[in-house]
Amino acid sequence: MYTVQNTKATRDGFGDGLFEIGSQNSDVVGLCADLTESLKMNKFKEHFPDRFVQVGIAEANMIGIAAGLTIGGKIPYTGTFANFSTGRVYDQIRQSVAYSGKNVKICASHAGLTLGEDGATHQILEDIGMMRMLPHMVVINPCDYNQTKAATMAIADYFGPVYLRFGRPAVPNFTAPDQKFEIGKALHLIEGKDVSIFATGHLVWKAIEAQDELAKLGISAEVINIHTIKPLDEDAVLASVTKTRCVVTAEEHQRNGGLGDAIAQLLARKLPLPIEMVAVNDSFGESGKPDELMKKYGLDTPDIITAVHKVLQRR
Repeated sequence: MYTVQNTKATRDGFGDGLFEIGSQNSDVVGLCADLTESLKMNKFKEHFPDRFVQVGIAEANMIGIAAGLTIGGKIPYTGTFANFSTGRVYDQIRQSVAYSGKNVKICASHAGLTLGEDGATHQILEDIGMMRMLPHMVVINPCDYNQTKAATMAIADYFGPVYLRFGRPAVPNFTAPDQKFEIGKALHLIEGKDVSIFATGHLVWKAIEAQDELAKLGISAEVINIHTIKPLDEDAVLASVTKTRCVVTAEEHQRNGGLGDAIAQLLARKLPLPIEMVAVNDSFGESGKPDELMKKYGLDTPDIITAVHKVLQRR
């Protein structure tokens, strides 16, 4: 069983990872749209002022500048809230980054319901789907501080556009601090034989909690961390599902377009089997405490357990 080392925000992992990779690679450049402190980019800004651009509240311009910087061999990391990183600048990302395969790292904080009190206008729940649909775009959604830091550093070595999604609140930090992050490689956290639980982001820890409770009921659940939603590790998914014959997915995102959708498409093509999705069901969020919102919108540990019981009945 995994244990919590501490609780830290995944956005802190981004800030620390950006500073560390910036210390190692002088081509790394940081750009921010008036949210330097919220994105935890302060340390990078203070140590590398000649490689930091404060664009202001001009997200579309930030994406354009980042695309241009890649032509000179730079590796730009753009930083703002997930809502502004995607919804506000989708045209610029599509035309200036994805279409031409520019080496831009779009780093998006405050994703999902756990943005909390800022409410529905800022709690984007469609961003994974939007980014998944873009050709050439890699989509990464790490689960804790350590994994976010590792992912932030790893994407500097990948040539091409990347969407890196992370969150605002302090969450359980349980993965290895010295881990090697591999894009597109799912992580088997817990072996099981009765049901496969594929989780991403903040829901990975909830899946681990659910597995522990299910074990007490005699249900053996396999838990797999899908930190890279695109490209999806199809071999890992199919290997697990071939064994368990049923699936639960868990994510802090709309049911449409997210991890569940990606796995359902794979199963429909190669191995049709029962699937239940723990996700927001075609709804906007609202202002509230993060934990309360996760409960209200069905993204908590008991919701994963309920989904497991449902899918086992259908198997």
